Amino acid sequence: MGNDASRFVGDIPKHYDSGLGPNIFEYFAAQVAKRSAAFSPQMVLEIAAGTGFVSRFLRDALPDDVPLLVTDLNAPMLEIAAKKFHADEKVMFKPVDAMSLPFEDDQINQIVCQFGVMFFPDIVASYREVARVLRPGGQYIFSAWCKNADNPFSEVAHEAIAEFFPENPPGFYKIPFFYNDPDVVLSDLAEAGLTNASHEEMNHEREVTDLEAFARGLVLGNPVFDEIKDRGGVDPIDVVQRVLTRLRERFGAEPAKMPLRIGVYTAHK
Repeated sequence: MGNDASRFVGDIPKHYDSGLGPNIFEYFAAQVAKRSAAFSPQMVLEIAAGTGFVSRFLRDALPDDVPLLVTDLNAPMLEIAAKKFHADEKVMFKPVDAMSLPFEDDQINQIVCQFGVMFFPDIVASYREVARVLRPGGQYIFSAWCKNADNPFSEVAHEAIAEFFPENPPGFYKIPFFYNDPDVVLSDLAEAGLTNASHEEMNHEREVTDLEAFARGLVLGNPVFDEIKDRGGVDPIDVVQRVLTRLRERFGAEPAKMPLRIGVYTAHK
């Protein structure tokens, strides 16, 4: 699949954080942070951290003296993430390409990534890079979405947006959900030298209290916004309203409830 990670720029991070974060990232961020802390790591590196939802839960779950380095390819995402922390908290922020980690071999105790691996241009190569920098015995904890059908908000968004572009619908919503087969993921991890890997599927029924903010996030908070602009002839705000209408048709009025399902993986070096 294509790599759209570098396109989370402009106003996209703001809408990503306010519209998507509370509705589809926050709950799972807390679960990933709990798994991280359960290993009692001496230092944690977060890659593809976005606007810091996992980062905030990691800092709360880890002992105060455990360093946390929060990284993402896009500095604008990290600027929003940094606002979630006080100056005296032990957390550092650095723009980093997860495909080329700026660390020596066998240096990092634990690496965490939520919903990032699907955007890496070569997933197995990204795993090899993780394996290179992890210390022996270190852990890689990450999550990936299950199928679109298991996360129907994505189907609603894709279909509503496609109504404006029936001949050439934007394809972004295929990317985050394509890496959904645990057998493939575990095989990729083994190929990269990460062993003793485990997989757990996690379900959550999310209550959405502001569907309009969620619709804005689904249209303006990811690279589908650029796809809409590139095609032209359509006001993105009209697309937001169409997505909002379809969300209410599918899930009801606020507070609306929608199912979410992800896979959480832990691998070791």
